[in-house]
Amino acid sequence: MKFTKMHGIGNDYVYVNGLAEKIEDPAGLSIKVSDRHFGIGSDGLIIINRSKVADFEMEMYNADGSRSQMCGNGIRCVGKYVYDYGLIDKTQIAVETLAGIKYLDLQVEGSKVTAVRVDMGEPILKAKQIPIISENEEVIEEAIEIDGKQYQMTGVSMGNPHAIVLVEDVKNFPIEEIGPKFERHDRFPERINTEFVRVINESTIEMRVWERGSGETFACGTGACAAAVACAKNGLTNREVTVRLLGGDLQIKWDEKSNHVFMTGTATTVFDGELK
Repeated sequence: MKFTKMHGIGNDYVYVNGLAEKIEDPAGLSIKVSDRHFGIGSDGLIIINRSKVADFEMEMYNADGSRSQMCGNGIRCVGKYVYDYGLIDKTQIAVETLAGIKYLDLQVEGSKVTAVRVDMGEPILKAKQIPIISENEEVIEEAIEIDGKQYQMTGVSMGNPHAIVLVEDVKNFPIEEIGPKFERHDRFPERINTEFVRVINESTIEMRVWERGSGETFACGTGACAAAVACAKNGLTNREVTVRLLGGDLQIKWDEKSNHVFMTGTATTVFDGELK
């Protein structure tokens, strides 16, 4: 099986051309290739398939083999893959995901894609649709108790569920201890991705993310979008911000007119390989 390792600001996946390769057990393969000691090493597996409703389908699995609806960093790399490897010659493409069809604008230098702008669609704020168990219609700066300590969270779905938590010190936050307890808290029936965020100013935030099924990752595109929406919703930032993550920066705009969230960031090919 031929594969390509790619990353979007450090959020790395193994990519397989599903038009050329047939994978019998994608969940099991994701566990195998994601292992950073005995496998290729990644945050998961993404298979690029044909689609009846878009140019391509993105079939995505987390490092633990669980299926994921959407990944902002991952879909940028899908855009780069299909253009760079000659599967398409357009710079505006549509990609089918479990979170709906996403529209990509590819930024090309020479013959290679260097960055991608993704229309991530409208954020979902209703608690039942995220889903988060709450007595309120929306989860806005709502208390949640973890290990006897209270945190305030704002809930947003960008096709997958996020809880955004403001903290004073992102760099030294004990994410390895607290992240898993958020992920599997009984208020999150489908588990949760958690963004621990510090607002630097009205146009810049920084964050670390604990992704369900993968643990801490260097970046999370949907998480950056969710964090930007949460900060704007709470009146802490403008609707267009730079989000600083461990792996680099993303530009996020929550458009007031369309209510769509737009994400712009880089996409990078690491290497090609073949599993025997």
